[in-house]
Amino acid sequence: MLRLNPILTRRSLFRPQVFSRCISLKPDFSKLKLKEQPPGYVVGTVNDAYVPPEPDHFHGGYHWTYEKIITIAMIPLFITPFAAGAEYPLVDSIFSVLLVFHCRAGFESCIIDYIPKRVYGVWHKMALYLLDAATGLSLYGVYVLETENNGIFDLIQKLWGA
Repeated sequence: MLRLNPILTRRSLFRPQVFSRCISLKPDFSKLKLKEQPPGYVVGTVNDAYVPPEPDHFHGGYHWTYEKIITIAMIPLFITPFAAGAEYPLVDSIFSVLLVFHCRAGFESCIIDYIPKRVYGVWHKMALYLLDAATGLSLYGVYVLETENNGIFDLIQKLWGA
């Protein structure tokens, strides 16, 4: 037979229950503040071991190579419709998509340089999310331009002739 301690049961029966609320209705703006930086961003002392950043090949050394490959691939795609005098929808659409990714790489480099994650924290992520949204919207614009009109080269010819 199991006996309960009368002192413990009495205490637990008459103890007021304390509930904590999981969701607060007050907004927490502390994560939107800039992070405090030491002067010159010197962290620790000279004798501390160096902690290298995590290797990321896409955003590391290969990032510059990807940008240059896209830029060099755009040169013949840009010259072809004007030199041949004919419209090639495949060339037009490939050039348009490469142009969007070329611009995205440039803006991403600006965000990385001028809105660093170590200083701005969540604002850095928000800028990158905004860039991703703008890239998606631009790709949709390229789709509309290619399907409903004659493409970007026809648009350039009309603007040049106007």
